[in-house]
Amino acid sequence: MVWLQRCTAEVDTVLARMRALGACWPEHDGVAVFNRVYLAVTEEIGRHLGDGRFVDGRAATTLDVRFAERYLAVAEEALGPTGGGSVPACWRPLVQLRRHPGIRPLQFALAGIHAHIGHDLALAVVDTCHALGCGPADLEDEFEQVGVVLVALEERIREEVMPGPDLLQVADPLTHLIGAWSLERAREAAWAAARALWALRGLPELAEEFTDRLDAAVGFANRLLLTPLPL
Repeated sequence: MVWLQRCTAEVDTVLARMRALGACWPEHDGVAVFNRVYLAVTEEIGRHLGDGRFVDGRAATTLDVRFAERYLAVAEEALGPTGGGSVPACWRPLVQLRRHPGIRPLQFALAGIHAHIGHDLALAVVDTCHALGCGPADLEDEFEQVGVVLVALEERIREEVMPGPDLLQVADPLTHLIGAWSLERAREAAWAAARALWALRGLPELAEEFTDRLDAAVGFANRLLLTPLPL
């Protein structure tokens, strides 16, 4: 089908941009850690575009691509070879602390996921609604199915960037730090924020203030997630 070929091409373009960025950064760079995680998630979503998992493949692709472009704009404009631009508050802790030796890979991965889901996802839903001429309710199935992929990959992600081969010990501070964060709660908050922003679309000043507050709140939480810990 023509739409499937177009959707696949759009996702392939996003994947190529992520791989190009990853090639520019050292393996242990904090943003590189998140980039690898996000690359795996996007590859997984791309594999499901034509297998019937998504009720509306075109809507799912539009949401996925708009979502990815939010991260890529930060990564390419501020962190790419010719970068130097400003960084949103939600991404600032990860960018500033990306080479800190006292921060573990799992913290970097979760901070990137939190910035992207806690802030970018809500804006991507609104972007998709404008692009498709629909409302958030029309994207709920696609939003939930993307969430299913994310939740299924979360455990694998934690295992891949865990500091050792065994489960974290109760006495390890990282156990308590990551226990305060939940992917499911972050997704629920993103959906509520997207609906609120859509309701405020006729009030641009209020919508901008809401977006700024959301950005700042996610940035504050990320600074806590990136607390340096003893090895």
